[in-house]
Amino acid sequence: MGNIKLGVSLFSFSTDFVKGILTLEDCIRSAAEIGGEGFELVGASMLPTYPYANEKIVNEFKSMSDHYGIKFVSYGASADRGVTSDRDLTDEELIQSAILDIKTANKLGCEMMRVQYHLSPAAIEKLVPYAENYGVKLGIEIHNPDNPSSPKIQKYVELFERLGTDFAGFVQDFGCFATKPNKVYWDEALENGAPLELLEMAANFRYNDVPKEEAMKKLLEAGANGAVIGALQGMYGFVQFSHNPDLEGLKQIMPHIKYCHGKFHYMHEHLEEASIPYADVLKVLHDSNFNGYIMSEYEASIDAVEMTRRHLQMERNILESLK
Repeated sequence: MGNIKLGVSLFSFSTDFVKGILTLEDCIRSAAEIGGEGFELVGASMLPTYPYANEKIVNEFKSMSDHYGIKFVSYGASADRGVTSDRDLTDEELIQSAILDIKTANKLGCEMMRVQYHLSPAAIEKLVPYAENYGVKLGIEIHNPDNPSSPKIQKYVELFERLGTDFAGFVQDFGCFATKPNKVYWDEALENGAPLELLEMAANFRYNDVPKEEAMKKLLEAGANGAVIGALQGMYGFVQFSHNPDLEGLKQIMPHIKYCHGKFHYMHEHLEEASIPYADVLKVLHDSNFNGYIMSEYEASIDAVEMTRRHLQMERNILESLK
């Protein structure tokens, strides 16, 4: 029997945090008040002592978690090749950075750590002994424009099945399963002067898998301005969508999923995400007896706490209907 728990990635509040509207404690308190059972922290954006965790900060996090009754579940690590101005980091340097992240996650009391695909399967294999030693499960994030069936992702599947360890797997981002254009980007394009008929043309090109260069050429011939082309870039990039999201691929990798990012960009008042078919996605998790967290992850900036509250309630409603 599965046990799906609902949490919040504090990344959801990052715009308000950066602007000084919310403190770190405000973010943790808000996550708890709107019903999060646990939270994820992205180290590079919110850990005051990043990339390290000293005793003072460890004690502060424990005090806040205990006070607000919410568990510090996962640490979002970053595999940033571009930390130096003159060259990219080597694979070995990325591994050393990830080892430090594992130690930091362990000090903070996290059971899991999100890692990024800049860490190759070979790198992950080298990191597994450290993950096992420090008791931190690693999850490679599957993020749009990739999906569970992408060749890149399947290479990790082969690794996990060969190693047979519980300390390496995936963090599945639900943005991969979008079936409609991103509402926030769409509305922004309209506000910036994109003609509706050209945005619709761009969306149809994406739905029909027209190559990006061909789509751009036809849009420019039709008189597309910068707002349309900017929207097109997103449709072929990190906010892709499809009539046929890879839910079958999701079913196949469920045994390897450590936790999920419940990506959302806009929640309607009637508790429906604008572009991602949550009922379909959560049914896969439910039917697979998934035992773990879905961390709500808001990737916009307006009304972050309210939008995240709606998202959690939507998920609760769907999961209740599946019982």
